[in-house]
Amino acid sequence: MATKKKEKPKFSKMHVKTGDTVQVIAGKDKGKVGEIIKALPQESKVIVKGVNIKTKHVKPQQEGESGRIVNQEYPIHSSNVMLYSTKQNVASRICYTFTSEGKKVRMLKKTGEILDK
Repeated sequence: MATKKKEKPKFSKMHVKTGDTVQVIAGKDKGKVGEIIKALPQESKVIVKGVNIKTKHVKPQQEGESGRIVNQEYPIHSSNVMLYSTKQNVASRICYTFTSEGKKVRMLKKTGEILDK
């Protein structure tokens, strides 16, 4: 009986980056707006500030220390978030365009707002 080696997850291109403002479009936190704290491209997931908060009970590590309860943001899939324009308060898909200097940048389709500087 041959055992299969566990393959490393493949990198996948995501439409969002760390620091982007996004709106959640699916799940229990639908409609919430927050900033991406961390992007996990190997899993196609992102951690958004104030979204998908779970309670974790932490055991005491040292003697005499008491256990505690920690509220922490957990990753959600990148397909469940959509880029958000803070100027016009609207979520939008993105497209790629070129600047006058020939640099490829991301642009919001609805507003025409350029995200990359």
